[in-house]
Amino acid sequence: MSEGKVKGSSMGWKEFYLKEDWWAVWLSFLIIFSAFFAFKSGTSLKFIAIKPAKWATFGQLIQDLTAHWSNYLINFVVWLVIFTISTAIMGFKVSEFVPSFIFVYVFSVIIFIIGAWEKAHNYNLEPPLVALALGMLISNIFRLPKWMDTGFRVEYYIKTGIVLLGATLPFTLIIWAGPIAFIQATIVAVTTFLTIYFASTKLFGLDRRLGATLGAGGAVCGVSASIAIAGAVKAKKEHLPIAITLVIIWAIVMIFFLPLVARLLHLHAGIAGAWIGTSEFADAAGFAAAQAYGALAQHLPHIPGTEEDAVWAFTLMKVVGRDIWIGVWAFVMALVSTMKWEVEESGVRPSPAEIWWRFPKFVLGFFVASLFMTAVTAGADLMTYKNVIKPMLVAPIKTMRTWAFIFCFFSIGLTTRFRELSKTGSKPFWAFTIGVVVNVVLGFILSTKVFGHYWTHLHMGK
Repeated sequence: MSEGKVKGSSMGWKEFYLKEDWWAVWLSFLIIFSAFFAFKSGTSLKFIAIKPAKWATFGQLIQDLTAHWSNYLINFVVWLVIFTISTAIMGFKVSEFVPSFIFVYVFSVIIFIIGAWEKAHNYNLEPPLVALALGMLISNIFRLPKWMDTGFRVEYYIKTGIVLLGATLPFTLIIWAGPIAFIQATIVAVTTFLTIYFASTKLFGLDRRLGATLGAGGAVCGVSASIAIAGAVKAKKEHLPIAITLVIIWAIVMIFFLPLVARLLHLHAGIAGAWIGTSEFADAAGFAAAQAYGALAQHLPHIPGTEEDAVWAFTLMKVVGRDIWIGVWAFVMALVSTMKWEVEESGVRPSPAEIWWRFPKFVLGFFVASLFMTAVTAGADLMTYKNVIKPMLVAPIKTMRTWAFIFCFFSIGLTTRFRELSKTGSKPFWAFTIGVVVNVVLGFILSTKVFGHYWTHLHMGK
């Protein structure tokens, strides 16, 4: 796992400025608090948190880019300065990072533009997925200089995105959603994790750290969860790319499979959204699938419900219900790894402080960000949140989060070589696939039979 140029568990106070975990927290807090103070002063951070507007013609696109070129420049400078300073402190060469990040940023703008095309949803061209595909295409066709890897900081970018994700998930959303979404998410998160873990370790004899990393990727939040758990259990370097690749493969499959089956069964849009939220493995892919099915419900009379039903049910299940489990599994697996596995392997019981050194600090940042936003929204009702707080405060943070995720997914693609992954064999694939089958079937039963009445009578967001 990457933590700058510094190795070892305990760095003392140095870890606060030598670890990517902490830099992700500091950077995210800077964005969150800047957005908050701008909101309290009656303005917004949107002048930095810029993104392309929806466009249908190149004329519209050029007009929008011309009107906001200075905002993109500010956005670029902010990211570049903070990332350059922090990576330099962690020991990376500025002369390598700067040109590499410029490369990443330029392509990220192009990716964001593709995602803003009005027909992008018809072809599932969500920015993170486009970033991944484009990165893989480049890395497996062209041979980029090795020094450019300095700017492909997958973990730094995703950790920043995860902390920012916390700020978009105040616990008040769970209260407004009611207990059903959280109960269903809990059942699925626990069952899928245990299924993949035991299939990996007992059925196929894989390393238990790989099993835990695969289990988290399938049970919770795909790439984000895989990275968090890999760090918590000290997974081997090759384990994380395996998990990320399998998550992405199945995420892409589910974009098409889940809406197709839902359409054949004429499922209510709310039920379909809940099933997608329960059984999809990536937020971007799931949102694309839920929105696509919701659009069908708007135009096909035999599909009940609305697009809003599908998107809101997906949001409750995936973004609120399952994603919150990132921190839970990271804490549990850090305990298991330090207090059980490593004792069995070395015969030496580690210091309790080792749990602190091992625990992913960006997960703490995720919870602190969520708690902070919970305090900010505590006195508001749902309509105030939707009409005032969300567009002025949460939306800019979400846009910055999307930038971080695009940087991450593009970097994942740029560092994924299919030839290297083929050496791992088929066992991880089959272990993960068993979990996929259990997840999809269980998610269908819960969404249609057990909690079907709830998902067809959603009142949130209307």
